Amino acid sequence: MTSPLATAPAPRLSAFQVLACGAAIVTLSMGVRHGFGLWLQPITQDQGWTRENFAFALAIQNLSWGLFGIFAGMAADRFGAFRVLLGGAVLYALGLAGMALSPTPLTFALTAGVLIGAAQAGTTYAVIYGVIGRQIPAEKRSWAMGVAAAAGSFGQFLMVPIEGWLISAFGWQEALLILGAAVLLIMPLALFLREPGFVGGMAPKRDQTIVQALREAFRYRSFQLLMAGYFVCGFQVVFIGVHMPSYLKDNGLSPQVASYALALIGLFNVIGTYAAGALGQRFPKRYILSFIYIARAVAISVFLIVPLSPASVYVFAAVMGVLWLSTVPPTNAVVAQIFGVAHLSMLGGFVFFSHQIGSFMGVWLGGVLYDQTGSYDIVWYISIALGVFAALINLPVRESPITRGPQRMGAAA
Repeated sequence: MTSPLATAPAPRLSAFQVLACGAAIVTLSMGVRHGFGLWLQPITQDQGWTRENFAFALAIQNLSWGLFGIFAGMAADRFGAFRVLLGGAVLYALGLAGMALSPTPLTFALTAGVLIGAAQAGTTYAVIYGVIGRQIPAEKRSWAMGVAAAAGSFGQFLMVPIEGWLISAFGWQEALLILGAAVLLIMPLALFLREPGFVGGMAPKRDQTIVQALREAFRYRSFQLLMAGYFVCGFQVVFIGVHMPSYLKDNGLSPQVASYALALIGLFNVIGTYAAGALGQRFPKRYILSFIYIARAVAISVFLIVPLSPASVYVFAAVMGVLWLSTVPPTNAVVAQIFGVAHLSMLGGFVFFSHQIGSFMGVWLGGVLYDQTGSYDIVWYISIALGVFAALINLPVRESPITRGPQRMGAAA
């Protein structure tokens, strides 16, 4: 039951409606995004660009996603998710079209980078998790976030093979234009996430201003630790997602192995993210996060030690899949548990911005160091070290609701 001190409205959308439509949106948005690594070699070879050109654009995309995610979160908290999702869908379609038609690395960075990054900010986790936080009771919140994250992983399993087939059947440019039309399906799905509490563009009454909420969060040690851990998550998953197809091809494996590997990551992360969300209802989330990060470090180490083959790639993909986005539900659930849901989309946006700075570094360093050394080895080793670091810093996170003065206690709901 909702506390009488809560400032967020009682749930008025059905849990099924929120999860079904939110999951479908995340499936489409994240599914398209997870396949971008398949375009690295076709685009660079056809356009005569370097891998750094492509990697820099996707690095900008991740940074743009994180930066605009803050403002998308603020807008969703203020006006509701519906309007933000509509704008994000339009930007996504325009960005994919621009990505297909860009004649220079600069325009490619502006469209594939800035525009699609802004689109992803308005169509993925920060916005959808805000709806879940406001509409799903606290006792089911971690589980519901796990369901939404699992949908994003299913999108990878579903969409990556489709994207590979589109490239083979129609060419890389036409494939991007087809996907641009497909992401517009987000708009009708968003209609079912119109929250009754946001009437006439007015947000529900809150006991904290944006400035107060930000000051409180950034002074809180556990929030700082969560942001640092999420940096590592972004570094690891985006480096692997973008550069692993080329790493495998460089080592003599066929492009189909990479496509199947990325699909396996998506399939097994359906299990991992759902399990992380469900376990977060029963166990301390900091322990779940620490386990995920140390397990990633071990998985990468073993992958580099054993002889490379399709079988070793598929095993690595399955293991990493379980760990891939399974950090998302417990991280966001901890933020909601500590600070409440009144500013959840915004605070989630700031945490995710840290994730995207890590994503920028992972994908960009992968391209730079490959061009300089002809190898991805250094970035693999950095990923292992960062995994150990993240496992350690999540252990002291405090998950209990923050103590506030009586005038702002409502925000802790």
